[in-house]
Amino acid sequence: MSTTPRSSRVLRASSVKPVAAVAGCLVLAGTLTACGGASAADEKVVTVYSADGLKGEAGDGWYDKVFKDFEKETGIKVKYVEGGSGEMVQRAAREKSNTQADVLVTLPPFIQQADSKGLLATYEPKNSERVEGANKAGNGTWVSVVNNYFGFIQNKKELDPAPTTWEQLLDPKYKNKVQYSTPGVAGDGTAVLIKAMHDFGGKDQAMEYLKKLQANNVGPSSSTSKLAPKVDKGEILVANGDVQMNFAQAKSMPNLSIWFPSKQGGTPTTFALPYAGGLVKGAPHTENGKKLLDFMLGDQAQREISAIGGGFPARRDIRPTDSNAIELEKLLVGVDVFEPDWNDIDKNLTAYVDAWKSATGS
Repeated sequence: MSTTPRSSRVLRASSVKPVAAVAGCLVLAGTLTACGGASAADEKVVTVYSADGLKGEAGDGWYDKVFKDFEKETGIKVKYVEGGSGEMVQRAAREKSNTQADVLVTLPPFIQQADSKGLLATYEPKNSERVEGANKAGNGTWVSVVNNYFGFIQNKKELDPAPTTWEQLLDPKYKNKVQYSTPGVAGDGTAVLIKAMHDFGGKDQAMEYLKKLQANNVGPSSSTSKLAPKVDKGEILVANGDVQMNFAQAKSMPNLSIWFPSKQGGTPTTFALPYAGGLVKGAPHTENGKKLLDFMLGDQAQREISAIGGGFPARRDIRPTDSNAIELEKLLVGVDVFEPDWNDIDKNLTAYVDAWKSATGS
């Protein structure tokens, strides 16, 4: 199984561009078309802006299956645009006066950022009551559709013994062999800061560590998924990622191993980093967006998340028993799962990223 590159700068639209003509009709001002004055709301289309990772390069990802099934059941065509979480929010914000997206899917803290920017409408999809409270907005503007966890990867062929702590990565043998994606740009890169601040007990302590790690760090990367091939080939030995994406990549990259660093003397930790979806405020196809969010949280789509997408169901009542689901559960045995204060992170994200830039000279 393959995943699309997790880049926050490069966008890719599948099959049709989001602002292109629909069925030969030129969209005007997001509401009227040149074909008899039919409203955009009547179009059998829904546009999704999403963080990458759920759509397969070979058409074998969870999105591929869900979108195909959704179109077959409803007749509604899915237009898909992807990029990094931060870029998707920025694009939706730029288009606020002429909204193009109907559904927005990003990783935290960018889904909270979209909410605070007033980009999301209130809508609680069917079965959202079956999603844990921490994985959905209290005001009903977003809900997780695929659960996921932050993690790191290492080259299990080259590293013997393999590192288990943050401190081990400071060893000179890792010089130019460690790399993580850019905080504030990539969702997984931002997650590095969140985990470090938790594990080391605060912002200042985390920045002190990351300043030291810079001696071994190759440098920022706008794409998280592009780090995995480099780890698999041994070009670098350690990188950040997330369980869903890296589990899928490991099917074709045999040297990848997922791990969760701990502070020396501590317990390995991680936190939920779900793909969270919301209805875009002022969306041109609001009802179609609602139907797609309902479909994503439906029984079949949720049961297929592990087998097809390598992720975890967002609904607590869905318990897959496929081989992938069993492997994924084993990965988290002995790992402490903490819950970040997303409101604090949303409020102070710029300050945290600025502190990281200052500490690392990035």
